Amino acid sequence: MKSGNLIYRSWYYFRNGWSLYFAFIFAAINTLTVTYYLAIERIPSLQVIFPSFFQYVLIVVLTGIPFLTLIGYLHWKKSGARKAEIDISYEVDPYRARILVNSEILLKININLIQLLTKITNDEKISDKEKDEVDKINTEIQQFVEKRNFKNKLDLTYIKTETQEEEN
Repeated sequence: MKSGNLIYRSWYYFRNGWSLYFAFIFAAINTLTVTYYLAIERIPSLQVIFPSFFQYVLIVVLTGIPFLTLIGYLHWKKSGARKAEIDISYEVDPYRARILVNSEILLKININLIQLLTKITNDEKISDKEKDEVDKINTEIQQFVEKRNFKNKLDLTYIKTETQEEEN
């Protein structure tokens, strides 16, 4: 591993540790502290509901965790925002797009191979039309593989074409 690569990897791990764990925990503690001592402690009607900092934290945690879990679930499972995030991740990561496209191409090839093998094992003759179809698929894949690279984003175009066909 190159030293430059080690530096970038370390930077990546540091950012993840910071943003996913430290900043999250620190922000939660900070928010609880600030809201209690700057808002609740100074408003008598709120002090009736939250008489101490500990009770405030307990109530916020008991209501906040389920509520925020529900929000997270809705974001991942029911929101168009998550689909947009996935779309963006494929647009900016050519390696991820390449893996998806390769798996789609392999799936198509395997389906055709299984159909041909089934015919062969059943002692059926492969028609000229089927041979032409195999040649066509082979030519299309070869041309696609020769043209595509990580800069011209043909993989992304392929993904968009395939997903639009499914939606229509």
